[in-house]
Amino acid sequence: MEALRINQEYIDLVKSNPEKYLEDYKITLDKVANSTAIYKGKPVPFLYHPMFFTEEDVRKFKEMVDTLMSITNKVTERYLSSKEFRKKFEYSPLLEDLILIDNGYDINVPIARYDLFYGGDDNFKFCEFNTDGSSAMNEDNTIGRILLETQALKEFAKRYHLSIFELIDSWVEDIISIYNKWSNKGDKPNIAIVDFTESGTTSEFEVFKNAFIKKGYNAIIADPRDLKYRDGKLYFEDYRIDLVYRRIVTFELIEKADEIPDFIEAYRDKAFCCVGSLRSQIMHNKIIFKILHDEDTLEILSEKEREFVKKHIPVTGLFKGDREVFEKVLNNKDKYIMKPYDLNASRGVYAGKDLSFEEWKERLEKSWNKDYLYQEYFEPFTRDHIVFEDNELKVETLKSIIGLFIYKEKFAGIYTRVGRLSIISGITNYYTLPNLLVK
Repeated sequence: MEALRINQEYIDLVKSNPEKYLEDYKITLDKVANSTAIYKGKPVPFLYHPMFFTEEDVRKFKEMVDTLMSITNKVTERYLSSKEFRKKFEYSPLLEDLILIDNGYDINVPIARYDLFYGGDDNFKFCEFNTDGSSAMNEDNTIGRILLETQALKEFAKRYHLSIFELIDSWVEDIISIYNKWSNKGDKPNIAIVDFTESGTTSEFEVFKNAFIKKGYNAIIADPRDLKYRDGKLYFEDYRIDLVYRRIVTFELIEKADEIPDFIEAYRDKAFCCVGSLRSQIMHNKIIFKILHDEDTLEILSEKEREFVKKHIPVTGLFKGDREVFEKVLNNKDKYIMKPYDLNASRGVYAGKDLSFEEWKERLEKSWNKDYLYQEYFEPFTRDHIVFEDNELKVETLKSIIGLFIYKEKFAGIYTRVGRLSIISGITNYYTLPNLLVK
């Protein structure tokens, strides 16, 4: 794998003058702390070391995305057309009702981040599909631009052409193109980035708001509880909203439905263009990993897509019903990871190999018949990375998970987290690594 050789070259470069690059790392820490790369009020943790990808990797990612989006569309269409198929998802009547509303444009999932463990070539396994509320584009691009200004990468750029995968302006343009298809009038929409205040990634929302404004559009950030539906239009105070960039994750929208009756009524009446619509939840809920392996799902896929599912989508089952299921999972601790149907940021996720048998059993008892899935555990791939700790340079082997950003059904860029633990997420010990294309 060419990227691993390039990665080692970078490590050798930084190791050739650790004192110089340690001082530069400290400067870089300050730059990130004063940037928009903020999550939950704190600077995003990062390393003085990006994730390197080659053109061959990108070709592979594009192939994966094309296959996945074909599967996504076939599953979505089956959901929309088959009452029996819909039962598999166990959605509430409200959610099912909202999913079935026509979104007014021809894309089922306008934006997604499909996360996977990637070892190069055909050696990869998907672990999570994020559609509604897909995030972290700003993290990647902001830290990436800052790292490209470091002394180490400036030196490295004498050997290779290095570039980030631009993720802000390209998505803004795609949102507008989706609106133009929805409206078909050539008008200029008033835009609202909508999420619950307590849940939103405020710094990223500001970046997108400013990007819309820079392109000549009115844009605001709004809590759905503050929106009112009157005279056939959705408003924030006197600001008419034509286009909603939805950052509310679906489970929270349904959970707080009683608090946002105007937003839901306006959505039902198609009073605004919503990017993305509620139908993206079909692929977002983790139960899709179980459903993809069902025979009646496989039969609607092409032979190539069936092979893709069997090889690259982990076997997943419902953790309820027959007690034999409980015993199977209990007695194969290191083989499984447990996931709630629909929580974000890895909340509620735990892996058997991280727990003693007693801890595992206790957790399983609490999860039994509680909307949990068991999934085959896949050991993350690793790479060596430069880590500065206690004013000292170390090279650590870290586990990685990457996310493929998908805009309008095409590969757009990458999000990478690395860590020491089996679960690599924003609520565990992790680092975000910006992703660079190396030519």
